[in-house]
Amino acid sequence: MPDRKTLLLTGASRGIGHATVKRFSSAGWRVITCSRHAFPEDCPWEAGEEDHIQVDLSDPESTIHAVDEIKRRLKGGRLEALVNNAGISPKGPEGQRLNTFDTDLRTWGHVFNVNLFGPVVLARGLLEELQKAHGAIVNVTSIAGARVHPFAGAAYATSKAALAALTREMAHDFGPFGVRVNAIAPGEIETAILSPGTDKLAETLPLRRLGTPEEVARTIYYLCTPESSYITGVEIEINGGQHV
Repeated sequence: MPDRKTLLLTGASRGIGHATVKRFSSAGWRVITCSRHAFPEDCPWEAGEEDHIQVDLSDPESTIHAVDEIKRRLKGGRLEALVNNAGISPKGPEGQRLNTFDTDLRTWGHVFNVNLFGPVVLARGLLEELQKAHGAIVNVTSIAGARVHPFAGAAYATSKAALAALTREMAHDFGPFGVRVNAIAPGEIETAILSPGTDKLAETLPLRRLGTPEEVARTIYYLCTPESSYITGVEIEINGGQHV
């Protein structure tokens, strides 16, 4: 299918990423996934190893090499969407949040490489392919980027705040090339990696429930399609009113 649209997605194996793969695949998109793991044989979507790239986003050299491999897979073609979803939020030995005192400096670097610098390297490296398609970039930030969160640690929160600022800068810089850049900031989403106590937190939200990965995926899809063609530089809160 020469007119088939292509999405490049980091962090596809679970939660929001997994739901995003399914949403775009159901609409007929080709989805190229990136993760630090090799392609899982029991992967539930139809794309095979040719649409999976193993990359360690915590290693800038690995990310730079991945850009070359992605370009090879696209065969000089177009890239309609890049979704920077991969993110890490390290915890302490008992699962506790790591504050500014507890977070090892190496951990700070690890988190920022994955959550902030990885998106920079991918977006810059794939500008030509995105420009050909008048494509869209969606950065997945977090409600923790705007407030102290009971579960997310200091490195994670500040990296997501930086990614929100990066979204604004990228929208300014990529706009003249016809590429839109937006962000989504999920709140408490029902995934396998929820921290204990999240259910209680959900009871205090205006909508009185957790969000679903599918609800987040639908917003990502909207930001990557012509329905949002004049939207750029925004961060959409997906949190059931938690921010109010």
